[in-house]
Amino acid sequence: MANNIEVKDLLDAGVHFGHLTRKWDPNMAPYIYMERNGIHIINLYKTAAKISEANEALKKIAASGRKILFVATKKQAKDIVAEKAGNANMPYITERWPGGMLTNFVTIRKAVKKMASIDRMKKDGTFMTLSKKERLQVDRLRAKLEKNLGSISDMTRLPGALFVVDIKREHIAIKEAQKLNIPIFAMVDTNSDPREVDYVIPANDDASKSIENILTHVTDAVIEGLSERKAEKEAKKAEKEATAPKAEAPAKAEAPAKEETK
Repeated sequence: MANNIEVKDLLDAGVHFGHLTRKWDPNMAPYIYMERNGIHIINLYKTAAKISEANEALKKIAASGRKILFVATKKQAKDIVAEKAGNANMPYITERWPGGMLTNFVTIRKAVKKMASIDRMKKDGTFMTLSKKERLQVDRLRAKLEKNLGSISDMTRLPGALFVVDIKREHIAIKEAQKLNIPIFAMVDTNSDPREVDYVIPANDDASKSIENILTHVTDAVIEGLSERKAEKEAKKAEKEATAPKAEAPAKAEAPAKEETK
């Protein structure tokens, strides 16, 4: 399902368009097919092979129960990543990358918990005991936290992997993941250094059509991994129920014998 990658579809989505030749990174040479009108053209057969490779790894991570954090703060990628990652039930960052998001995860979790405590205040009525000014401040804080961290509220521990659109733009996220040895998957354009990431997907990271095409393949693989995990859990549960000793029905209490009448 997730492995059916057609080169024609990649071509139609404009995945093959790289950057201007003068802006290229020489380390991308193995993934470049040719140069046309001053623009590098990406070899889509290599892209298709790299998507398959990345998908297999992502599927395993999802099946293991770990989260994959999607990162894309550029305008043309934001909505696509939010939608696709949301469909796969995975956390994502599409606003500014919070410094220390990974390397100082404990502090980030505290901020997420603060959001939950504000929600509790609103539910139990404590919020209404505050002054009008205080309520306004709390509402502003809640809105700010929601905007920056709402999409990672379910991420209770460090992610099992990072998926990045545009590694040049998200260099801080890349550095943090490298420091913690978190595997990095990324769409890498011809102006970036592929050595920065573990799973390179050579692709146009500027066009929304290209981003959507790659993200569809990737999130399909993640969803497949989650389905496998669910099926495995259900199979184990059924097996456990089948092998569990059945509780014996309690023996019926004998009715007391009637006394003989004289």
